[in-house]
Amino acid sequence: MRTGQELILMAKRFAVDNPRKSWWYFISTTVFLLISLAGTFWNFHFIGRIMCSLLTGLMILRLFVIYHDQQHHAILSRSQVAEFLMRGFGLFALSPSSIWRSSHNYHHKHNSNLKSAHIGSFPIMTKEQYLKSPKGKRLKYLFMRHPLTILFGYLFVFLLGMCLNPFINNPRKHYDCLLALVLHLAIGISLLYYFGWQALLLTQTIPHFIAYAIGSYLFYAQHNFPAVAFKDKAGWTYEIAALESSSYMKTGRIAAWFTANIGYHHIHHLNARIPFYRLPEVLREIPELQNPRTTSLNPFEIARCLRLKVWDVASQKMIGLKQL
Repeated sequence: MRTGQELILMAKRFAVDNPRKSWWYFISTTVFLLISLAGTFWNFHFIGRIMCSLLTGLMILRLFVIYHDQQHHAILSRSQVAEFLMRGFGLFALSPSSIWRSSHNYHHKHNSNLKSAHIGSFPIMTKEQYLKSPKGKRLKYLFMRHPLTILFGYLFVFLLGMCLNPFINNPRKHYDCLLALVLHLAIGISLLYYFGWQALLLTQTIPHFIAYAIGSYLFYAQHNFPAVAFKDKAGWTYEIAALESSSYMKTGRIAAWFTANIGYHHIHHLNARIPFYRLPEVLREIPELQNPRTTSLNPFEIARCLRLKVWDVASQKMIGLKQL
C-alpha cells in the first residue's frame, strides 16, 4: 500500500493536459450555455423558458468548474487566449480571478488545518473555541455555516463574499471584484429595461441562484461531512488532508457531467493540476484512492452534512448543536 509522497508521485503522472480535449470541453460547454441563455428569451411556452433557465444555471455551474481547473493551471495553462476568456468568465460568474486564485490556492495549501482552514473556505471552530466565544461571534459563525446562507450563496458567498468584501478590504489588489459587480448590475439593468422582469428573472436571477446554491453546497459538503478529519498544525500533512478531509461525492453520470467531476475531490486535493476529465481515470488506476471518505447528494446525506457545526477534539469528529 503506497502512502504519502508515493501517492503524490503516482498522481502527478496524470497531471498532463490535452489542449484539444480541454478546448473542446470549454467551447462545447460555452455553446450549450449560450443556447440555453437564448432559450430564456425565446418567445415560446413559459414552461419551456423556465426549463431553459434551469439548464442555464447548470451550465454556469459546469463552466465554473472548468474555469476553476484553468485557474489551477490544470488545463490550457499556456494559452493567453484561454486566460483572457476565463478571466472574462470569472467576471461574469462573480468569481474574479484575483480573489479566486488567492483564496482558493490558500485553501488547497491549508485544507483541514484547524489554525487556518477558515481562509478560503467555510469557517471551522473546535467545540472548546465555540463554547468560549462571545454570543456575537457564535452567531456570526453559525450564520456563515447556516443552510440558508449556503442556499442563498448567490448573495452571501458570491456577491458579498467573492466581490464586495474583497474590493472593500483591498481595492487596489481586487479591482476586478468591482468590475464583476458593475458588469452584473449592468446586465441586470439592461435585461429589465429592454426585455422586462421575466428576462431578468429567467436569464440572470434563477440561473445564478441555482449555480451558486449548488456550488456553495458542493464546496461545503466536500470538507464538512460526517467522516471528515481536522488536524492541528503538528499533525497536519498535505496528503492526509487530501485523503481524510476531502470527500469523494458519489453522483450519477448526469450530475458528474454538470459538476465536471468535482466530486472526485480527494484526488483533486492530492494534485490540483490533474484535469477534471482525467479524475475518473486516476481513481481507476490507483487502488489506494478507491476507498475514500464519501458523501452524496442523497437528501439524508445532505441533512447530515448541514447539521455539522464544530470539531470535537475529544471524539475526533464533527458534531452538531445538539451534541454541544
